[in-house]
Amino acid sequence: MKRNYLIVGLIFLIFFVISFLTNILGPLIPDIIHSFRLNLTLVALLPFSFFIAYGVMSIPAGMLVEKYKEQPTMLAAFIVAFIGSLIFSLLPYYYVAIFSLFLIGIGMAMLQVAINPLLRVAGGEGHFAFNSVLAQLIFSSASFLSPHVYRYLVTNLKSVQNEKNFVLAVLSKIVPARLPWISLYWVFALITLLMVAIIFASRFPEVARKEDEKVGTWKTYKILFKKKIVILYFAGIFAYVGTEQGIANWISQFLSVYHNYDPQIVGAKAVSLFWGMLTAGCILGLILLKLVDSRKVLIGFSASAIFWLTLALFGSGQVVRIAFPMVGFSASVMWSVVFSLALNSVEKHHGSFSGILCTAIIGGAIVPLIIGWLGDLFGLRTGMFFLYLTLGYILSIGIWANPIISNVTISQKKKKKLLESV
Repeated sequence: MKRNYLIVGLIFLIFFVISFLTNILGPLIPDIIHSFRLNLTLVALLPFSFFIAYGVMSIPAGMLVEKYKEQPTMLAAFIVAFIGSLIFSLLPYYYVAIFSLFLIGIGMAMLQVAINPLLRVAGGEGHFAFNSVLAQLIFSSASFLSPHVYRYLVTNLKSVQNEKNFVLAVLSKIVPARLPWISLYWVFALITLLMVAIIFASRFPEVARKEDEKVGTWKTYKILFKKKIVILYFAGIFAYVGTEQGIANWISQFLSVYHNYDPQIVGAKAVSLFWGMLTAGCILGLILLKLVDSRKVLIGFSASAIFWLTLALFGSGQVVRIAFPMVGFSASVMWSVVFSLALNSVEKHHGSFSGILCTAIIGGAIVPLIIGWLGDLFGLRTGMFFLYLTLGYILSIGIWANPIISNVTISQKKKKKLLESV
């Protein structure tokens, strides 16, 4: 079908919103600890409640999309996220936050499942790889921006009597003075409500899936889960998202505890830079994947991440502020490479396998919780040693992976042309 640039633009906007809502917890954690007087395990239950929603909803969401199509599913997703944001805005208590974040996570899981096949159709199959990478860059840019929005709101709400800004004036009346960071959830509520209106007003194309892209029955999932390769790659996605969130969620608290940096200023900036460098790493990764086998790229980037993590955990304050973002730079290609190696390692049931891989996003729930639990027992630095296990596993994928189809490099194209000319 003819490419639909308006829908492609809408999908990119949705990727931006998903990231903006998803990756703000890291900068907020020191404030949440202080506001609710929590230990590390209790505060880690917040990202846990968000990301566990992916484990609960990813496969059912695929079935919803098959039955009701993309537009109704996406509308429902943003309505659920709006309710979650509004509840916490009105009732800013710890246990409400757990339920609220679970609802927001449900909405984000539904969106993730719905928009990828829609991007393939609206953007054209031949442009899907390019559009997917561009979507990842947009996703990362939103994570770079959200800590700056947080810092702006928290800083300026403290001196709102000197401000003539309408938004700040309204927020100052509805946000508790002792909890200025709650203002972000009013912003989330507004954004999700706007997205409901935008999606409702949009005209969506019909998505025709190939047979192996369709979401299978529960029987199909049982067959896949019996395959060793499926479990291994499930663990790979689990390890990646766990690493990503295990770092992003604890950077600000780590800088505050071990180096006495202000979490609202330096901590938020460090988290923002982590996502900014992850975006920059995607660009380098795109170039390298045209030159080198993806398994070698994965090994190199994983080894780099382990090196920078070591400097982050044991370096001086100035070194740490550089090292944590460099872990983000090194992690940039991991999701794309592991996901593509996974799908290229099976001959059929790619749609169902994608649902299983999206379910593995629960790694973002469990790994930060493990780090928090270990941090309460032995200290946050020791708790973050767990990331050596997840990064080590990701590195191992580059060693044992044996895909049916490898990524096409420039040298392979030249060899193919040479053979065809003979």
